[in-house]
Amino acid sequence: MKNSIYSLLKAKFLVSDDALKNWKFIVFLIFLAMIMIANNHRYDAKNYKITELTNKVKELRSEFVDRRSELMKLKMESTVAKKMEVRGIFSADVPPTKIIVKTKKEDKKSFIDKLKIWQ
Repeated sequence: MKNSIYSLLKAKFLVSDDALKNWKFIVFLIFLAMIMIANNHRYDAKNYKITELTNKVKELRSEFVDRRSELMKLKMESTVAKKMEVRGIFSADVPPTKIIVKTKKEDKKSFIDKLKIWQ
């Protein structure tokens, strides 16, 4: 037992006659370790990029909501009226009337029906 531990510490398994298959196995283990390290680095890089893109999406979404609310405020009738008062254009006191476009089929209506439309 003592001799086997002593020979392991001296690394005699690397210089003995059948050391070639030991070296092949060690090189294989080193190669696997390098592949695992490279895979971990790629995984971390992808995680950082996903986190960065998620934060960017959240920022763009909040900017979109801000712009949309600003647009809604600008489209309000009161805001448009205030901006037009500066230019000397005021809102009408009389509400608009509905314009009805007649087709040839509607022309066959009686005179009384036509009067009802104008009232």
